[in-house]
Amino acid sequence: MQQKTISIEQREKAGKGVCRKLRAVGRVPGVVYGKGIEPVAVSVDAKELAAAIVGEGGRNNLISLQGGGSLNGNTVIVADLQKAPLEGTFISVDFHKINMDEKVRVHVPVALIGTALGAKEGGMLELVMHSLDLECLPSQIPEHVEVDVTNLAIGHAIHVGELVLSAGVKALDDPKATIVSVHGKTKEEVTVEEG
Repeated sequence: MQQKTISIEQREKAGKGVCRKLRAVGRVPGVVYGKGIEPVAVSVDAKELAAAIVGEGGRNNLISLQGGGSLNGNTVIVADLQKAPLEGTFISVDFHKINMDEKVRVHVPVALIGTALGAKEGGMLELVMHSLDLECLPSQIPEHVEVDVTNLAIGHAIHVGELVLSAGVKALDDPKATIVSVHGKTKEEVTVEEG
């Protein structure tokens, strides 16, 4: 997982008016919280925030804080990010301070690898789970979870419990939950119906 750096400023005042003024000058109001610290109100540059969460790791990118007094040098991940629905601009951000020696829970996208055998035979590939909840050390956060669908035949599925994850990475979703499946009729079923 990539480590990015972002400059933050502590802010004394809170409230809608203050937050509106910050957004008007290209800053995003936020808060830093975590184990062993009191929540701290901060603001970050909107462009720096966008750059810190760009790429496949997205909100799971490890971010090193610069500035912000006692927060300087701490590592965080984005716990919550609010965007304006129409404009897509950032409204607020919550950073979760993490300890590199303690496991964290993260939401990671699923990446399908290969072309399903069942899809080649006319079946329809359905991705049921676009992301998974994982628990691991911050240094082990994968950018995505690869799911190889090459041998997936019509009428079959791949479940969370069948995934082979890196050592130290644990899936938190139900092991019986379907990640991806192939629907459709096999050639034998089509022949019987036509006959």
